[in-house]
Amino acid sequence: MHSHDLTRPAHAPRVAGLVLAAGAGSRYGGPKALVVEATGEPWLVRAALALDAAGCDPILVVLGASGAEAESLLRAAADRFERPDRLQVVHAQDWAAGLSASLDAGLDRLLRDKPEDDGDSVTAVALVPVDVPDLTADTVRRLIDGASPLTLRQANFAGRPGHPVVIGREHWAPLRAGLTGDTGARPYLVAHRVTAVSCDDLGTGLDVDEPSTE
Repeated sequence: MHSHDLTRPAHAPRVAGLVLAAGAGSRYGGPKALVVEATGEPWLVRAALALDAAGCDPILVVLGASGAEAESLLRAAADRFERPDRLQVVHAQDWAAGLSASLDAGLDRLLRDKPEDDGDSVTAVALVPVDVPDLTADTVRRLIDGASPLTLRQANFAGRPGHPVVIGREHWAPLRAGLTGDTGARPYLVAHRVTAVSCDDLGTGLDVDEPSTE
């Protein structure tokens, strides 16, 4: 099927998208996977759509707290995706152990997926959290362009590291081996000199930890 995907140029690397949305959102006051903007747009759907519009394949959404409700939000918006069949939900059973558990669950699913008959395996993964409301497909495209199995890139906003983070396939196993607690991929990125990609012209990259008081 992937060899006939008209949304991706022939011979272009296949980059998966991974939305981390499993946390309980203790500082926010509830799971961010369930947050809906005043416009009616769920953060979860917005993040997945940005990856979809950028051409990520597949798109994995890792859920945990209130996972069934969050999946319902996502499935209700399935007809808005260019290729709904690329969308996969991963329920992280040990999500409460921290961000590392959610990231590990997503990478584990990617590693378990068998490549297509034509050898069209996933080259890299674009990682985004659910709580970056101004994430756009343009930002994702800039990060995944020309990605290889050795790629290690992170979006940078005004000198501050942000998302997406693009992690080539060759990094998945060693990254998983060092995951612990709620630290995610950051220690690995720093230790392996992640390449910063300026995205100042595409958004703020700010994540939202607490609800607006306005």
